[in-house]
Amino acid sequence: MKLTNLMIDEIIKNALKEDMPYGDVSTDSLFLGDETSSARLIAKENGVAAGLAVAARVFELIDTDTVFSPLVNEGAKVETGTIMAEISGKTVSLLKAERTALNFLQRMCGIATKTRRMADLTAGSGTVIADTRKTTPNLRILEKYAVYTGGGANHRFSLSDAVMLKDNHIKAAGSIMTAVKKVRKAISHTMKIEVETETLKQVKEAVDAGADIIMLDNMDRKKIEEAVAIIGGKAIIEVSGNLTEDNIKEKLVPGVDVMSSGELTHSVKSIDISMRFV
Repeated sequence: MKLTNLMIDEIIKNALKEDMPYGDVSTDSLFLGDETSSARLIAKENGVAAGLAVAARVFELIDTDTVFSPLVNEGAKVETGTIMAEISGKTVSLLKAERTALNFLQRMCGIATKTRRMADLTAGSGTVIADTRKTTPNLRILEKYAVYTGGGANHRFSLSDAVMLKDNHIKAAGSIMTAVKKVRKAISHTMKIEVETETLKQVKEAVDAGADIIMLDNMDRKKIEEAVAIIGGKAIIEVSGNLTEDNIKEKLVPGVDVMSSGELTHSVKSIDISMRFV
């Protein structure tokens, strides 16, 4: 996955408008505008780097003459004290971009760090860790990029990407079989259908309905093992529902293809990063 300016510029501009809707009274009162400075972005705790290009774009949108030089690669582990980037340019430009750039970078690094820890717990199993749509409004593309950078996989980006029939869809439609048949007639042959199941009876119905992906929602290990046997390789198997670092090993059953967790994005702790003038 690669971020482009087309994807991120509007997000950054909105953040800058929020942070200084009528300018920066502190900076503009102190400096004439032609002074220059150099600064460093320094990690204040261990983590995984993600979002340096986004941070760089913040500085560039403020002032195209600012020079942003990343010193670590995306996805690299960083330790406390690591200099992640060096920046030089007009003092006023650096100060105006600082907080917005750090807000994006810190959160994206936090997500990548969390993802790396969870991905390491499933390493070698053949099961991938994926995100969900439980993301911060308007920041989904950045947060999913951070998951990818941390070693995770991306679930659907939006409601337009794939069919996922959840409990409320099924309840309103009447049954899994009815919902799958109706949707199958309406969508393109290129689109997959995922069905969320909570019981083994629903798992069997999803198999019989021809679901492409079957999600096992909030099942314990024993039920997951039984569900894997019922599916028998006829669909991609996804385990989801309150997955955490503490219980992921318990639910890591052979035959499970994907484990998705909202925790990667909805309750992650940002990594502490500072900008320090040299």
